[in-house]
Amino acid sequence: MIVVIGGGPAGRFAAMRLSRGGKKVRLVEKRSAGVGGQCLHQGCMIICALNDVARFIDLAETFQNNGFLNSPGRVSYPILIRKMQETIRVITGVLEQETKQAGVEIVQGHAGIQGSALHIDGVNTPYEAVIVASGASPRIPEIPGCSLPGVYTAHSILSMPDLPKKMVIIGSGVIAAEFAYIFSLFGSDVTILARSSLLRTFPGQLVMEARKDLSRVNIKEGVRIEEIIGDGGVTGVKVTDANGTMTIAAEAVLLATGMIPNTGFISGIKTSSDGSLLVNDRMETSVPGIYAAGDVTGTGFLTPVARHQGRKAADAILGNPFEPDPVAIPQAIKLKHDLAYCRKPGEPGKGLSIPGPAGPGTFWDVAGHHTGSATVEFDQDGLITGLAEASPAASVAMAYLGWMMNSDIKIEEFDRFVEVHPSPDGIPWLLKYLNGQKR
Repeated sequence: MIVVIGGGPAGRFAAMRLSRGGKKVRLVEKRSAGVGGQCLHQGCMIICALNDVARFIDLAETFQNNGFLNSPGRVSYPILIRKMQETIRVITGVLEQETKQAGVEIVQGHAGIQGSALHIDGVNTPYEAVIVASGASPRIPEIPGCSLPGVYTAHSILSMPDLPKKMVIIGSGVIAAEFAYIFSLFGSDVTILARSSLLRTFPGQLVMEARKDLSRVNIKEGVRIEEIIGDGGVTGVKVTDANGTMTIAAEAVLLATGMIPNTGFISGIKTSSDGSLLVNDRMETSVPGIYAAGDVTGTGFLTPVARHQGRKAADAILGNPFEPDPVAIPQAIKLKHDLAYCRKPGEPGKGLSIPGPAGPGTFWDVAGHHTGSATVEFDQDGLITGLAEASPAASVAMAYLGWMMNSDIKIEEFDRFVEVHPSPDGIPWLLKYLNGQKR
């Protein structure tokens, strides 16, 4: 029996691959809501659902400003959350059916690991191998007042009873920016408090695009959070910046301050300083026969990476050759546009950017100069070293473009590329322009 702990992307993909490889597999999921992991229940799908509504409002406001559409009205947050959760339950059912049809046994329960010993709901459980795919949880910073009612994380924001008039988001990364865009379109007065700079790991061109999309949001960078204040509930956040100390009023505070691996149920296995499980190139931990995959390894907190690691751990157990690790990993954030990029490690090469073309989702933004952008980075040999795009569907295009980068496709090879028209994707135009140019 192979036991997989966690039914998120890493665990599910590992379990199904093992089962199809002829192994008997038991997947242990502690969530009463079922499989799908953080991605489905508290992450990616939540953002997709809420962002769809925010983008609809954004586009409706553009139509209204052009004079041919009346006001779109106000969002009912409780109804939105209820209807969204109904859809999530449908998706959960599909995932569970797919997993079971692959031959995987799914049980609800809590695992515990002490060295090489595995316990499920307190019962010692023998195994051939174990894959730990227990994911990660929001990091709670050491800020006074974090336990006040009205302070939320991405995992608890759905319990917020209604839209706040004023919301403060503490953080500077993807989660902070995505929720800031969503709640600002829903009608909340949103302030981002960033210790450093907004989206500091993103290419500069995309940060500029993000600031356009977040034009309704008050962004304060380089601040120190002193405390979250309130008496029986949040009333504000006290911060210090170069101008001194001030209090920003808030009815709700969202902590978007990173993630920590879920390893509290494990002892006797080597971890890094952040608690993530250390693994070798076979995804095996310091205890033989116990493997780990996904967010619990602390590598990127990205669903595609988790799936890749789940497959790799399964292949290690099955004795199969491994899929090569990707050199460049596509990433994206969803605001008014998808802001997507893919870069090879090392210093960025030469780069060139152009505005996004008019097309589906951007036509009505031509007058406001908000059609997005496309950027290509390349080296002296014509190899593509980086791509970045802001457009309504940049994340879809970037997945294929990232594969091309990992396959060492050169700019000149895009001369044979035929794009679909009309499209807001500017990358093909830019690559064809660069082809044959003196670089």
